[in-house]
Amino acid sequence: MDKYVCTICGYVYDPAEGDPDNDVAPGTKWEDVPDDWECPICSASKDDFEKE
Repeated sequence: MDKYVCTICGYVYDPAEGDPDNDVAPGTKWEDVPDDWECPICSASKDDFEKE
């Protein structure tokens, strides 16, 4: 699965890890991450992420 990187702070969303602290289970594909999810580091929106 593709990883996505925040263009603001460099945080990498890894689908294998998800973001369990923010209700995104491990194994969640980027397309299935809720549209209102925010970067856990800098609170950027999904629109601020690019495929790594």
